Amino acid sequence: MTEREKLQLCYELAFFPPRLNEVAYRIRKGEVGEDGELGELLDTALLLHMALPEKGYSSQRALTRLANYQAMARAFGMVGFIRRLRRELARKPLTEHEVPGRLVRDIGLPPFARRKPACQN
Repeated sequence: MTEREKLQLCYELAFFPPRLNEVAYRIRKGEVGEDGELGELLDTALLLHMALPEKGYSSQRALTRLANYQAMARAFGMVGFIRRLRRELARKPLTEHEVPGRLVRDIGLPPFARRKPACQN
């Protein structure tokens, strides 16, 4: 997996509820290996919910998009859910209190909406 793909996955884990639910299901079924890669991805996902950086980010547009994602994710309780999953994986608490500037990228998420019902004729 490339660095860009990892960052995309971290954004999805942090801000896209279906992806986080999928990972939670895999963790609870015991399908997650002990390699720690998923734990690192969840660490980065939690970092994306920290305070916005004052410097080091790539663009104002990316910073604004991250702020919008953070605000929308609060409605789904994503931060608490990620923390619980990290505890299940026995991850150590994070020491950072700000999103690292290198993680602030203009990354789009998959569409998130209910499926439209099929037309009945």
